[in-house]
Parts: sequence; C-alpha cells; structure tokens
Amino acid sequence: MRSHEQNQGPELASRRAFLGSAARSLFGLSTLPLFARASGAVPLAFAEDGVKLRPASARHVIYLYLSGGLSHLDSFDPKPGHENQGPVEAIDTKVAGIRVSQHFPLLAQQMEKVALIRSMSSTQGAHTQGRYFLHTGYELRGTIRHPSLGAWLSQMAGPIHPNLPAHVSVGGDAFTAQSGFLESIHAPLPIGDPLAGLQHGKPAKGVTESRFDERLARLAKMNQEFEQGFDQKPVRAYGDMYEQAVRLMRSKDLAAFDITQEPEWVREAYGDQRFGQGCLLARRLVEHGVRFVEIVSDGWDTHIDNFDRLEDQCPAIDRGLAALLADLDARGLLSETLVVLATEFGRTPQIVSGRNGRNHHPKAFSALLAGGGIRGGQVWGATDAEGEEVIADKVSIPDFNATLAHALGLPLDHITTSASGRPFTVADKGQPVLGLFA
Repeated sequence: MRSHEQNQGPELASRRAFLGSAARSLFGLSTLPLFARASGAVPLAFAEDGVKLRPASARHVIYLYLSGGLSHLDSFDPKPGHENQGPVEAIDTKVAGIRVSQHFPLLAQQMEKVALIRSMSSTQGAHTQGRYFLHTGYELRGTIRHPSLGAWLSQMAGPIHPNLPAHVSVGGDAFTAQSGFLESIHAPLPIGDPLAGLQHGKPAKGVTESRFDERLARLAKMNQEFEQGFDQKPVRAYGDMYEQAVRLMRSKDLAAFDITQEPEWVREAYGDQRFGQGCLLARRLVEHGVRFVEIVSDGWDTHIDNFDRLEDQCPAIDRGLAALLADLDARGLLSETLVVLATEFGRTPQIVSGRNGRNHHPKAFSALLAGGGIRGGQVWGATDAEGEEVIADKVSIPDFNATLAHALGLPLDHITTSASGRPFTVADKGQPVLGLFA
C-alpha cells in the first residue's frame, strides 16, 4: 500500500512544499508546525459520516505511556518473599488487600480510584513492534500503517472544541500516536516539551498584525487559485489548516498549552520533571476540550541496573500520576476522563546475573486505568507466584484497546476501509473487559 502522501500525487506534494515554504519564509507565517508533521498532518478532524457512537463513560483520555517496558514486579504486581522480587518491597495501599511496590507511595493513597490490570499479555517482544502493537492493536507490517486510538477517536467522534485539536501527543514518535491509513487530519498535534508548550504560536518576529493579515490574504488567494485546478478533499483540508491555525493563534484557547499560567503550588504538586509537567499540561488540555492526550516517558528499558534506575525514575511517575488523579477529581473531571498508564511489555521476573537488570517479557505485565467509568479499588487478573505467566483473566493488547474504545463509545464493529480497500476496525478482534467498569 502506498502512503497517504504518495496517493496524493506530485502536484499536491509540490504545492504542499511551496505553501509551507511561502508561509514560513515569504510571509513570515510560522504557524505550520502547529498542526503539521513532515507528513503534512492538518488539524481538527471531523466525525466520519455514518459512524453510530455508543453511549460513552469517558469523554477524554489521558494516556501515559512508559516506553521501554516497565517491570511489573517492581511496580504493580510485586511478589514479596520470592527470590525474583529482588530488593524492592511491597507496600499497602488505601484499599485493603491491594499492594504495590515501594516506588509508588503517593499513588498507593489513591488506589480507590484505580483499577490495576495484572494480566496484560502481548505477542510482541521487541520495542518497535511492541510500541506499535500497544498503540494500534495491530501487528506492525511493512505494507500498511494502522491508526492509534487517538486517531480513531478523532475520526469517529471529531473534536469537542472548534479551536482545539482532538488529539495531542507530548514526546511521541512514529510508532506511538499516529494517523495510520486514516487521513492525516487525524494525526496528533505534536508537542516536544510540556514546559515549552505549543511552539510557533505567534507570527514570525517583526511581523505586525497588519502585515500578518496582508500576507494571510495573499496566501488565501494562492490557495483559491490552486483549488480551482485541484478540487479535492485533501487539497481543501490542507488549505483549511492555515485558517484553523490562525483561529487558534488569535483565540484565548491558545492559553491551554501554557502551564506557566498555573499557580506555583499546582505546578509543584505535579513535580518539576517533564513527566509531571506533562500530566499538568494534559489536565489543562482536557479541561479546555481536547479529547485525547498522550504523554510519553522514556527510559524504562532496564536491562542493566534495573533497581537503581527505577529508584531514580519512579518517583516522577508516582508524583505526577497521583497529582493528576487528585486534580482531575477535585475539578470534577475524573468521572469523564479515562486515565491510562501502559507500557509495551513487562520485564523478566528473573534478575539477570551480573547486570542486575531484567530483560523483555511480553507474556505477563501490568497496566493501570482510572476514571472514565472504571471501577476503582480493584485488581483484574493475576500472574503466577513467579510473575512469569498470566493465570487468570488474561487481557490481550487488542482486548485492552477494545476496553478503551468501549469507554469512549466507539463502535467496535464499525468497518473503515483503507486506501487499498482492506477493512479494519478500531481494535481488530479485541473484546472489552466489561468487568473493569462500574
């Protein structure tokens, strides 16, 4: 299958390159990066005609992705007393009978809001394939790219707010949040650093409002002339990007991306590291009407020095996630916001001799859900005494994605056809885990 870019032909590619260059260089218009990647993604998706949404328990998703493979024994499925556990101890939580590792003391005090899934299982044990599978529910193929859940949500439900994108990714890459074979309007708005917020949100330096308006008018004229010769949906959509970007630039909604507007005590509650500040940005975005926000945290591939690295890295996750849950709850947003903490696979229960690390382990690992209709204070599934195998209520990756889609009211049986004519659904053959819901 040829990519969406290739299917549009050389005329569109040339026109896209010209407009991008003109907007940035000739006109002093630096809004292109607001909504476009190198692939030419454009903003503000509109709901697909003919999709019948189901009743939803969640309106928004905040997806916290730990890239590299979080050790389940050292986080949410500890095995106290077993030699596999190593030096990490288990601690009690606010919910009797549920214990987590010592690295999550703040989250432990919010366990009544959380459902722990201890029976996740993947078929993919390499990072690229595992990341892709987790985000799309489909195995990575050389001939096609599948949409991630945020893109499906954008396509089926559309944006909530007219000035804001439906889908935002903070720190992601080509194998996490993506539009896949859907139109590139469903790709996420990428943000590299939550502390910096949305870059290029103002006219280029030295460009006054009047000059800005004048140059926009010239750009609009070029668009109009081109569209007369190429009256196609992708052409019109790409031209609309500028109008939508300018609308955001001149809207008070641009402030949603600026976490410096938060009181200092709120920012401190989330912690001063990028993950915590990313969680704060996610809260601001859903509060303003963004449907799907993903925050990516790297560095969880602990083949070497697993225990020292987790001691360094887990506090930021604990603090940021605990603050996010408390903040959403206090603002009345948790009931309509599905919070997800996930990783592509777990790590071996056996500790690697000489390296004090753990290797990849896709057969059994953990995930966390909260809010958005999820019944908190529960554990779903179980692994054996060693943490090696799932022994109860296995949740496959397609099942996990189907569960998220179910919460959002997306129809699991709705078929979307790719450009090559192949039929796809939002979660492949996955089935939602209904027992997780209240």
